[in-house]
Amino acid sequence: MTHTIVNPADESVVTTVAAASIEDADAAIARASAAQRDWARLAPVDRARLLRRFADAVDGAVEELAVIEMRNSGHPISQARWEAGHVRDVLEYYSASPERLFGRQIPVAGGLDVTFQEPLGVVGVITPWNFPMTIAAWGFAPALAAGNAVVLKPAEWTPLTSMRLAELGLEAGLPDGLFQVIPGQGSVVGQRFVTNETVRKIVFTGSTEIGKQIMSGCADQVKRVTLELGGKSANIVFADADLERAAATAPYGVFENAGQDCCARSRILVERSVYERFMELLEPAVAGVRVGDPADEATEMGPLVAAAHLDRVRSFVPDDSELAFRASAPTGPGFWFPPTVLTPARDSRTAREEIFGPVVSVFPFDDEDDAVRFANASEYGLSGSIWTRDLSRGIRVARAIDSGNLSVNSHSSVRYSTPFGGFKQSGLGRELGPDAPLAFTETKNVFLAVD
Repeated sequence: MTHTIVNPADESVVTTVAAASIEDADAAIARASAAQRDWARLAPVDRARLLRRFADAVDGAVEELAVIEMRNSGHPISQARWEAGHVRDVLEYYSASPERLFGRQIPVAGGLDVTFQEPLGVVGVITPWNFPMTIAAWGFAPALAAGNAVVLKPAEWTPLTSMRLAELGLEAGLPDGLFQVIPGQGSVVGQRFVTNETVRKIVFTGSTEIGKQIMSGCADQVKRVTLELGGKSANIVFADADLERAAATAPYGVFENAGQDCCARSRILVERSVYERFMELLEPAVAGVRVGDPADEATEMGPLVAAAHLDRVRSFVPDDSELAFRASAPTGPGFWFPPTVLTPARDSRTAREEIFGPVVSVFPFDDEDDAVRFANASEYGLSGSIWTRDLSRGIRVARAIDSGNLSVNSHSSVRYSTPFGGFKQSGLGRELGPDAPLAFTETKNVFLAVD
């Protein structure tokens, strides 16, 4: 069985990729288990050195990876280049971890008590199609640093950069079988990661619906799981904010990667007294988003990833929708959808559901309590922004919002050196940050009696 990879910008066929079977997945997991035993026995300094070599190999292939991602996912080349560099940076960051996974010595009576951070074994990483190589690195880099092997299943639509990263790992000297990419269907390969007892942890990024299924399947073996799921983040603009800056940056808080981002600020909440002025400023900012050929260095937004996803996004903007204004997008071949601004009711489908496209809804609010109440009126809690010149308000509102990643006067959600994850149905556990490798270990306590 094969899967055809299509360029989202022009619908041309890029290549075909073989889809793995259950037997293929089991064989890969067995190879990973054998490789992991040797990897865990390596001196930490040697594991660190190999991870640095992996980072160097990625650094030498940044442009190659960017072009692959542009053709496979439709990402603008400038964005894809940043993503490849981010993979390199994540690997460099976690290459320091093998020598810093410290245990502790705990004072007790009658002897010496120490702890060790033991690797889990084989980790299954299941990645989405929106940021294929960056989210893959968030899983495999800290897992490898902690002494584990990784089997990675990329999304069917976008497997190419992950497959190339596995090749770069081998070229850098990683042991054969330690880091494998296994393309295929989620219902086959991903499900086998869940049911195979040799896989001791699943890292999944994707929809909340599939995340719940994975969590349920892992429960049968008490298998560890990290989930990064959906989002419906709020961008809250108070009357005392720098309105010009808030409006100018708002499009990039939601339309980056054509809105295919679980951190997208797809609800803009504006204090009523400045609502009209904000909308006047927002319209030219949206019109100025450069949508077009991903190979053009000036392009800021490319196409959606696939025809099926384009149809889903269109379903949120019917002919009778509360359309405020929209930008332009190419016509003809490709899965194009223009940046779109709606002004729906608070209880509408667009206000509640994750669209995962370049569609944003704008709502007025009355006061701080109203803003917090509406921002929290969602089953999700992944990200969000708060715009105000009042630092006390910024801190107060940030503490009140049920979300895992918030920015004040910014739309930044992700840094590899800080933890990332969601509240409520946006996920379980945290990725990135200095403690990420610990999530791929077991704490072992050893007591040594002293006469």
